[in-house]
Amino acid sequence: MTVLAIDAGTTGVTALIVADSGTVAGRGYQEFRQYFPQPGWVEHLPEGIWHATLSACAQALTSAGSPAIACVGITNQRETAVIWDRATLAAPRRAIVWQDRRTTAICDRLRADGHEARVAEVTGLRIDPYFTATKLTWLAENEPDTWAALVDGTVAAGTVDSYLIARLTSGRRHVTDASNASRTLLFDIEAGQWSAEMCELFGVPPHALPEVVPSTGMIGHTDPAAFLGLNVPIAGIAGDQQAALFGQACFDPGALKCTYGTGSFVLVNTGCQVVRSEAGLLSTVAWLEPSGSLTYALEGSVFVTGAAIQWLRDGLGLLDSAGQSEALARSVPDTGGVVFVPALTGLGAPDWDPSARGAMFGLTRGTSRAHLIRAALEAIAFEVRDVVDVMTAEAAARSAQGGEAARDGQAARDGEAARDGQAARDGEAARDGQPALRVDGGASMNNLLMQLQADQIQRPVERPMIAETTGLGAAFLAGLGAGVWSSRDELAATWQLDQRFTPGPRDDSAYARWRNAVTQTKGWRA
Repeated sequence: MTVLAIDAGTTGVTALIVADSGTVAGRGYQEFRQYFPQPGWVEHLPEGIWHATLSACAQALTSAGSPAIACVGITNQRETAVIWDRATLAAPRRAIVWQDRRTTAICDRLRADGHEARVAEVTGLRIDPYFTATKLTWLAENEPDTWAALVDGTVAAGTVDSYLIARLTSGRRHVTDASNASRTLLFDIEAGQWSAEMCELFGVPPHALPEVVPSTGMIGHTDPAAFLGLNVPIAGIAGDQQAALFGQACFDPGALKCTYGTGSFVLVNTGCQVVRSEAGLLSTVAWLEPSGSLTYALEGSVFVTGAAIQWLRDGLGLLDSAGQSEALARSVPDTGGVVFVPALTGLGAPDWDPSARGAMFGLTRGTSRAHLIRAALEAIAFEVRDVVDVMTAEAAARSAQGGEAARDGQAARDGEAARDGQAARDGEAARDGQPALRVDGGASMNNLLMQLQADQIQRPVERPMIAETTGLGAAFLAGLGAGVWSSRDELAATWQLDQRFTPGPRDDSAYARWRNAVTQTKGWRA
């Protein structure tokens, strides 16, 4: 049996045909156009995403020899706000993408009115243009005709998964899963349902939102008249980062991964517990079981990483292809003092400044394109280190808090023993024994970047044989829901290591220059 996975990313759609062995039997890919109508604004044409989906799926089916498909799984760029006509499925306007910064003033207003703490308590998120709700608020304040159609029920609202399912089912299903819902600022992550309080705060009519369904299980059927002649169940949905966590077999609390795509996203599984961050990380739903049980994650979201390489290629013409970046970066021993902060759409975790803008520092007459490209790769490693350092520090703080009671007994003796000579050995064991960072996404194929990453976070970095774990996760969720696989253990057995990068010495002085440069980029406005 095979599963068709649709991965609707930020710049294109990937389709995978996944066999029950966990191997990829066929692939397809189709880019779609990006729109930048004003500085800081990013939009997609929903029909462009749909047509790219049809093209990518047709390619994948052909490359796999038109196999029998047991089910379909969907994963998607999160937070992007899409609206469409319920009857015709046509979109009255372009989608507002997760990278879009136009709602910065709305977010400032909500924070000034004192809503930040309550929003974080209910949703696990922070008030930021990144998330879906403020994009809908912006529509209410700026496009009255569009908003009137949303209020009267003519138009539906959702994220990219909801839109694609509407198209796949010819409008019969208006649904999302809990992982996507948890990225909207409208979802109560502990209750596992839309929050009437948040809908009122952001002015979003609840009837416009999709039904929240489990991440795995039978959701609906594709309409063969709309979707390549296929009449198959849709049995899995997850936001792209949660899907990658699942695809990396990070099923146990403490397991963590980083996906290097348009942005980079570090997630750690926190099990059935909502872990609250004090340092800029997000509490989010990882997936929802058919039983109603929720698994959570702690996430650090970096907005621009792979997109920085794309910008160097397309915006500045420094590369013919993204694949050239490793060879060019290796052609120089270091960055020649150049520091690049790729805050092209603001700063995400842990700094969270939507008004920050990208910058390069340390340029001289001796600076070459190789230096700029190596600086971009270093910046990606530094951005992920920022997040992993925060996760590690917060995990240590929680462990310390949990051990307060024990200090009256064994903990004190353990501390003395450590100070009497164990500390150095403990430091080595901690570094060698920490959970590896499992990596995926296009940039994870860059060996230089992965070694820089291991050096910077001082823990092993593991790349699987199949780097397309976002689509793989969607396939796994769907396959579990449709009976292609019987258990998570069976899925975990399909994970295979491609390469392990062991940490070497790290350049802390370069990281210090990076942090200094980050502070210089804050507070800019587009």
